[in-house]
Amino acid sequence: MLSVYEQHAKIFKAFCDENRLRILELLQDGDLCACVLIEKLGIKQPALSYHMKILVESGIVESTPVGKWTHYHISENGCEYAQMLLYNLTAMHVKTAEVCVCASS
Repeated sequence: MLSVYEQHAKIFKAFCDENRLRILELLQDGDLCACVLIEKLGIKQPALSYHMKILVESGIVESTPVGKWTHYHISENGCEYAQMLLYNLTAMHVKTAEVCVCASS
């Protein structure tokens, strides 16, 4: 079982590669077959499988088998979760009880 931090790292890993960013951009227009992604990206099937595995495991993309190919689309729930996660991790929290006393040089 993954820790919450391991799951969060999977989400950010999904955004840390230029091919995966290109895939997400292509999927913004809707459902696409793996064969179309291979053609548009100019990569081989094993490379696409590697990137799609990371995107699907992150929850950002969902897959549907259709015949011998797989179709992919952006997950609305996965994207909402990723947006919320980024917001929560970067939100500034006001701490009124702590005071930092630094020695001056």
